[in-house]
Amino acid sequence: MNEFTLGIEEEYMVIDPVTRELTSHDQKIVEAAQKIHKDQVKAEMHQAVVEVGTGICKSTTEARKEISQLRYTVSQLAGEQGLRIGAAGTHPFSHWEKQLITEHPRYNEIVNELQEAARSNLIFGLHVHVGFQSRELAIHIANQVRYFLPHVFALSTNSPFWESRNTGYKSFRTKIFDKFPRTGIPDIFNSIEDYDSYVKLLIKTNCMDNAKKIWWDIRVHPFFDTVEFRICDCPMLIDETMAFTALFQALCAKLYKLRLQNMEFISYSRALINENKWRAARYGIDGNLIDFGKEMEVNCRNLILELLDFVDDVVDELGCRDDINYVHKILEHGTGADRQLAVYQQTGSFESVVDYITTQTLIGAK
Repeated sequence: MNEFTLGIEEEYMVIDPVTRELTSHDQKIVEAAQKIHKDQVKAEMHQAVVEVGTGICKSTTEARKEISQLRYTVSQLAGEQGLRIGAAGTHPFSHWEKQLITEHPRYNEIVNELQEAARSNLIFGLHVHVGFQSRELAIHIANQVRYFLPHVFALSTNSPFWESRNTGYKSFRTKIFDKFPRTGIPDIFNSIEDYDSYVKLLIKTNCMDNAKKIWWDIRVHPFFDTVEFRICDCPMLIDETMAFTALFQALCAKLYKLRLQNMEFISYSRALINENKWRAARYGIDGNLIDFGKEMEVNCRNLILELLDFVDDVVDELGCRDDINYVHKILEHGTGADRQLAVYQQTGSFESVVDYITTQTLIGAK
């Protein structure tokens, strides 16, 4: 299944080891990392963020190796600056008002247009690219795979805290990002031409200058022949990143296999899928999601097990069984959000939560 190549992007927090606050690294980590990994390490809008991206990987095994190296390199270079990195959807207590914006024309323009929505957007995500032979096929699969986004998102929830508050959400990151335009679950597009004419209309009417300003939870990438999954919080563990990557890859392969058999999964409306996304953000894997086929609520964990059964017949061909099996560990030990909350309940200390995140971030990094 050569077409389902992979690319992973992760956004890390840069942390002061003494105060445990987010801090600017003045792009020194990025500059040093680019000498080793070239353009695989980038600055982000806020100076307390470092973004990494793998190359095009043929398998989850290859992608794991790259993301492990990137986490390790960025961590080592941060250490040389007297800093740490951490992987979570939000920082437990740092306030966005104190964080500096990276000086760059693109970021200046976004901040100028979106104002406080942009300045307060101090969040950290995971983006997974799955490669396709054509954009026509990519939009067809993207329409159907939307239904499964809340299931994987529930597993990835890793942002329960915001500015020293327990928000009551397992993923508050998505609530912060909702303030941006063109976010969330996209509508169905009947064809790639339908999608392209939507993009052209928005550019023509000055809603945006290019399709990279479409920030949906899933999009057909404007420049690559990939479907880009953008719904997940940045996972604490490399094992979690790889489990979600494997799930997205397997879903694409399964839906493609159905298409070859002249079958397809039902494409549900944005309004319905949004109900499940909200539940996943609020309760993680501990709530109920709606099975729209049965028109009833079902325990989220059971739906995730059903999802694993659904993709099972393509997993060995893709070679990602070990990575996908880690989902069972998440169901057993809890999501990143569950584990952050447990540390806070035991210690009553947000600093301890930050220490836990920074330690977990480096497990398996090499």
